[in-house]
Amino acid sequence: MVTEAVLKYGNFEKVVGLCNVPIGHNIRESSLIGKNPDELYFQYAGLNHHHWHKIYDKDGTDLTPIVMEKMFSMKESELENIHFEPFFEEQIKDLGMLPCGYHRYYYLTDDMLKEELKEFEKNQTRAETVKKLEEELFELYKNPDLKVKPEQLSKRGGAHYSDAACELICSIFNDKRTDMVVSTRNNGALADLPYDCVVEVSSIITASGPKPITFGKFKPAMRGMVQLMKAMEEVTIEAAVTGDYGKALQAFTINPLIPSGKIARTLLNEMLIAHKKHLPQFKEVIEKIENGELK
Repeated sequence: MVTEAVLKYGNFEKVVGLCNVPIGHNIRESSLIGKNPDELYFQYAGLNHHHWHKIYDKDGTDLTPIVMEKMFSMKESELENIHFEPFFEEQIKDLGMLPCGYHRYYYLTDDMLKEELKEFEKNQTRAETVKKLEEELFELYKNPDLKVKPEQLSKRGGAHYSDAACELICSIFNDKRTDMVVSTRNNGALADLPYDCVVEVSSIITASGPKPITFGKFKPAMRGMVQLMKAMEEVTIEAAVTGDYGKALQAFTINPLIPSGKIARTLLNEMLIAHKKHLPQFKEVIEKIENGELK
């Protein structure tokens, strides 16, 4: 979403979004079948934290079903500080693609919410956990003699970001044409999404930027979700840029994780007040909310 906002409204063309989640999937799923990631080809398609992927060997054999079976035996989350809830096998097999770990929030919403509420009651939500870890890390980093990787860093999440960022920079500078998963302009790679929107997709990284690899069309089950999420992102960005309360409410209403109606409105109002120092474009609306004029 941030990449799209910068490209559409920031007047910057040389922008690439990068996430460590695909790298984590590559490493973990390769190990499930006794392979190294460089022995396999991974093709990703979707949006940041909302993608699916397939896995092939160097001969083009689709190994996705094999990895999928192994995945169903997993007993812990592949994402740090996120509750593990097993996917429904029948549903994932029907997709024919491996889901992003974050899809648990969309495929298993009620179960994930129950766990989130338990964590909230103990002041142990992911945000609170990460905030505490970061405070500890910054204290450790004050020591100029620190020569080892702090244990807290492994619990923070975000592993492999440095490797990915350096490889991305190197590939652009040296025109290495490395195959990487990045957020970039669609340019027709995903036929079900707007041509100029930002997608997270397998791309060839060149001196002139990422060249997304054509994926084509999604199955209806994936197409419906990804189109809704992209629409939500577009409306959210427009609301943020314009300060239009109606657009913000629209974005909250179509977000699949937020019940519509009064709940969406109440949540939006609470978020606007909580972050008002960062939202000067909503100043007048926030004043109305605080004065009880907008409920």
